This record gives sequence, structure tokens and C-alpha cells, in this order.
Amino acid sequence: MADNKETAAVREDEAAETKEEQTRAEQTETRAAEAKAEVEADAEGTIGSEFGDEVLEPEATKVSDDPKDKSSDAYHAKVTAKAGTPAGLATGLVKELRPKQWVKNVLVLAAPFASGRLLETGVLLDAVLAFVVFSMAASGIYFINDAIDVDADRQHPTKRNRPIAAGLIPLPIAWVVAVLLLGGSLLISAFISFPLVVVMAVYIGVQLGYCFGLKHQPVIDLCIVASGFLLRLVAGGAAAELAISQWFLLVTAFGSLFMVAGKRYAEVKLALETGAKIRKSLKAYSPSYLRFVWAISAAITIMSFALWAYDIREIEQSRWGLISIVPFVIAMLRYAVDVDRGVAGEPEEVALKDKVLLVLGVILAGFLFLAFYL
Repeated sequence: MADNKETAAVREDEAAETKEEQTRAEQTETRAAEAKAEVEADAEGTIGSEFGDEVLEPEATKVSDDPKDKSSDAYHAKVTAKAGTPAGLATGLVKELRPKQWVKNVLVLAAPFASGRLLETGVLLDAVLAFVVFSMAASGIYFINDAIDVDADRQHPTKRNRPIAAGLIPLPIAWVVAVLLLGGSLLISAFISFPLVVVMAVYIGVQLGYCFGLKHQPVIDLCIVASGFLLRLVAGGAAAELAISQWFLLVTAFGSLFMVAGKRYAEVKLALETGAKIRKSLKAYSPSYLRFVWAISAAITIMSFALWAYDIREIEQSRWGLISIVPFVIAMLRYAVDVDRGVAGEPEEVALKDKVLLVLGVILAGFLFLAFYL
């Protein structure tokens, strides 16, 4: 009788182990599918950094004949079929501008909002113009980044479909458009305000350095990508020549670093789980180091926001600033759950898919609106 019980127990243990192995295998397959999806997304310049630098590369796979598969020769042939035609050039130029990425430039409204002057016509107009010049500058950098990497992109299964690599945009035209966009952004900025010219010059200089090699330098790449978000926030205030709170700057600076570290953590974790190749700078990061960076960044962000909230109470004579600390801290902790799970590779997608996070964001914005405008 005892032997039967022991045998049954052994069988139960074996069944449990088999189930665990199946679960792990399913999780690995899921992560591999996510890696492939991210690699394909990178062909559009959406992962790795705001300029779509090389982060993840697919492992060697069989050539697919599916015209919907972005890594297949059939899909590539479909893309290159328009090369050398006016229609192909027009399509390529629009695609290379990457208008989907302009959404992040809405951050230029943050400083005018936090100053309590967003509803003023002149300030709002300056903020809109700052949005325009930032979009021009970012698109100009996209052109330069892809022009520099054109040879490497042509060897990549999905990046070869980018407009410049696919031949839709000849290299000379790509460089001319880049110069026009970057020069135009600085020229328009000069008509708005001198501080905005300075911000745009710094942004362009830093991102050019990134394109020409700094993206391969550990830590430096984290700071540069984070600075892109910070400079967008500063640009809105610079355009209207508004004074920006030191605490607000710290919140945006370390909040940006928190998101970027979480993004890199997701990429490194994904590579470790799936075996996908990663570029040189990411090889220098361990998951524990990135956890250290985003944990410190989150702590400083929360502390700075709390100090900013006390400033709001003193300046605006409103308790809503202090009350806003509650949804802000909860939102930070909520987002940290996604970072810890390694699924925060695309911050904007996390924010849009997490309904609780969206609600917290609306509540936070509502409290700050009450503090600044009532």
C-alpha cells in the first residue's frame, strides 16, 4: 500500500515537472515571437532609441516567401519595385519622416501647462511652433541616421526595407532633405525665440553625436535618449520664454531616465531569454545594473515631484498640488510593475494599453489643472 502511494507521489511530481517544462517552453516561444515582432518594428525605426538604431537582430531563419513577412524576399521585392519612380520617392520621403514618432513631441506642451499659461493664445502658439520645429529636427535626424547606416541596413533582413536602404530615396536626396529639415528647424526657431534656438542646437548636436557613434557607448546612450525627452519639455518653455521650476526639470530629467532604463531593461531581458543579438552598448548592461538605474531614477523622480508639489502650494496657494502626489506615486509604482516584468520596451504602448495607468494620468492632469488654473 505504501509502495503504491510512493509511486503515485512520484508520478504526480513527474507530471508537475513536465507541466512546468511545457510552461517554460511556451513562455520562451512567446518571448521569441515578441522578439521577432520588435525586430520587424525596428524596420520602421520604432525601437531601441527614438531614431530606431540597431538594438535587436533576428537569428538566422529560413527565407520566407510570404509577401506579408517583412523579412521575406517577396516583401523586399514589393518595396523596391517602386525604386526610381516619382511615386516611390514620394512614398519613401513620407515614410522616412516617420510622422508616427511626432506624437512624442506633444511633450513641448508640458512646460506651458505647468506654468499655468497654456491657455494664453501667444504661449499656445509658441508651443505649437515648438512642436513643428522639433518634428522637423527629429525627422532630419532620421534621414541622417539611415543614410549613415545604409550599407548595414541593406544586409539586415528587415531594415533593408527602409526607404533609403531600399533605394526609394537616393542618398544625395536624403542628405539634402536632412540639411533642409535641420536648417529649417533652426531658422524657424530663430523667429520664435533665442532660447528655443539654443535648445534646438543642443538637441541636433547631441543627436548627431549619437548617430555618428555615441549610440555604441554604454551609459552615454542612456543619457542621450533621456535627454531627447527632457529637451522636448524644455523647448515648450523656451519658445515662450517661460521660467521653469527647478523641481519640474528634475522630475522630467529623472523621469525620462527611468523610462529609458526600463526600456533598455526590457530589451536586455528579451535578448537573454530569446538569444536575439544586441548591439555593443547593450552588451555592457546587466539586468541588475539597469534595475539599479531605474530604481534610483524612480526614487529621485518621486522626491522631486513631491518638492515641486510643495512649491505649487506656496506659489499657487492651492492644495491640489499636494493632492496630486498621490496619483503620481501610484502611477510610478504601477509603471514600475511593467518595467520589472520586462515589458516596458515601448513606454507609449504601455501607457495606452494599461487602463489603470491611463486613469491615473487623467486624474493627475486634472489635479494639476485645478492647481494651476483655478
